[in-house]
Amino acid sequence: MAEFHIENFGCRAARADGEAVAAQLRAAGHCLQQAAEADVVVVNTCSVTAEADRAARAFIRRTHRRNPQARIVVTGCYAQRAPQELAEMAGVAAVVGNSHKALAPQLVHGLLNPVEPQTAPELVHIALAEKVTFQQKPWSASAQLAPPQVVVVLADDRFAHSFLEDEQVVAGAQTRPNLKIQEGCGNRCTFCVIPSTRGPSKSLPHAVVLRQVEGFAAAGGNELVLSGINLGRWGRDLAAPSTLARLVRQLLTATALPRLRLSSIEPMDWDAELIALLAEFGGTRLARHAHLPLQSGSDAVLRRMHRRYRPWHYAAKVEALLKAAGPALTLGADVMVGFPGETEAEFEQTCALVRELPFGYLHLFPFSARPGTPGEALHAAAPVAATVVEERMAVLRALAEEKSQTHRRQFVGHLLPALSLHTPPELAARGRSTALTDNFLAVELVGAHPANQVVSVRVTGLSSSGELEAQAV
Repeated sequence: MAEFHIENFGCRAARADGEAVAAQLRAAGHCLQQAAEADVVVVNTCSVTAEADRAARAFIRRTHRRNPQARIVVTGCYAQRAPQELAEMAGVAAVVGNSHKALAPQLVHGLLNPVEPQTAPELVHIALAEKVTFQQKPWSASAQLAPPQVVVVLADDRFAHSFLEDEQVVAGAQTRPNLKIQEGCGNRCTFCVIPSTRGPSKSLPHAVVLRQVEGFAAAGGNELVLSGINLGRWGRDLAAPSTLARLVRQLLTATALPRLRLSSIEPMDWDAELIALLAEFGGTRLARHAHLPLQSGSDAVLRRMHRRYRPWHYAAKVEALLKAAGPALTLGADVMVGFPGETEAEFEQTCALVRELPFGYLHLFPFSARPGTPGEALHAAAPVAATVVEERMAVLRALAEEKSQTHRRQFVGHLLPALSLHTPPELAARGRSTALTDNFLAVELVGAHPANQVVSVRVTGLSSSGELEAQAV
C-alpha cells in the first residue's frame, strides 16, 4: 500500500483543503503515514506572512533531508504566489497552486502509482488541457547529483479548479472537521496577499453544502465547522444569490446536524439575520462562538489598511452578538501589530479597544510586508522598527492572556455542552480526556471519554497551567 503524508500550514480553510486531499487519497486506497516514512509528502502551504513562507521552506528541506526518496508536492497559497521558487527546491516533484488544488489528489495518486494503467496518460491529459508547465531541474555531472528531475507546475490566475468538495466530510482524525464552503476574497486590504493567492470570492453550491452536512450527520458526526476565506460572502456569486444566514438557517432546520460552528467572519458580514440565529439556536445547535477579525482599534490605521469598518462599528457588532448569545459567548479576534506608520497613540487605541471588549482570546500577528501588495510600499515608506513591534507584541500578549483568564474563570461552576476530542496519550495516561465546549473553551475532563461524544460538563476550576478542568455530568 502506497503511503502519503500531508502537512498543513495556515488557516482553517487551508486545513479543510488538506483534509479533503487526504480523504480522496484514502478513498483511492492509500495510507496516511508520517513524513519520514511516506512515499509522497504533500506540503499545504500558507503565505500570509514571511514567517509562514519560511516555515514551509524549512519543512520541505527537513523532509528531503530525512526522507530523500520521498516525492514532495507543494500546494496552497505559497505555491500559488511563488511556484518557481518552490519548484527549484530539492526534493520537490510538483507545485500545485490554489488555482489547481482540485487536481492535487489525482496528481499525488499518479505519483503513488507510477505504473498503474492510465495514470500517466491521464496526468499528461491534465497537463495539456491546463497548460501545465514542466520544468527540468539543473544537473551537474561533476557534482555527482541525481539525474535531472522533471517538476510539474500547475498555477495560473483563472482559479478554475480551486474547490475540493468531492469526498464526504466525516468525523475521523479531525473530530470537528472543517467544511470549506467559500473560496477567495474580493476585499483589497492593503496588507493582504490572499486575493492573488486564492482568487475572487467563489461559493460552494447550496445543494453541495446541504448534501455534505446531511452526509456528515448521517455518518455520526456531531460538530461541523463551516469555513471559508471570506465566509460571510458565501452565496453572493451564485446563479440564484443567497446569504450565509439563509444557508445556516436551512442547515439548522432541515438537517439532523447536532452542532454547527462558524469560523471567522468579517465584522460587516455579521448582519442582523445572522446575529438573530445566535439568539435562536445559540447554546443548542449553533456554537456560541464568534471570531471577528479586528486588526487594529485605531480608525486611522484601519483606513490605511482599507478595512471596511471603523472601531465603533466593531464595538456595535460585539454588543449585538452579546445581546443575542448572552455572556457565554466566546469572542475572538485577529490583531495586527506594527502596521506601517503605526504610532504609539494608534497602538494605544488598539489596546484601549481590546481592554473594553470581552475577548476570550486573540490571535496576534506582527505586520509582514507581502510582495506585490500596497502594504509593501507603505512599509518601505514608513516602517515600524522591529524592536518596537516586539515591545508592542509583548504588551498585547500580556493583555490577551489577562482577557482569556478572566473569560475562562467566569465559567467555573457552570454547566456547558461539549464534545469530546481525541486525547493525547500523555493526558490519557493521567486518566484525563480533552473536550471542547460549544463556546470554544478547551477543558480537561476527569476520566476516559472516547472522541466524538456529546457530553455535558461542569467546570470545576483552573489547573496550575491555566487550563479549565471539568467533570462530565
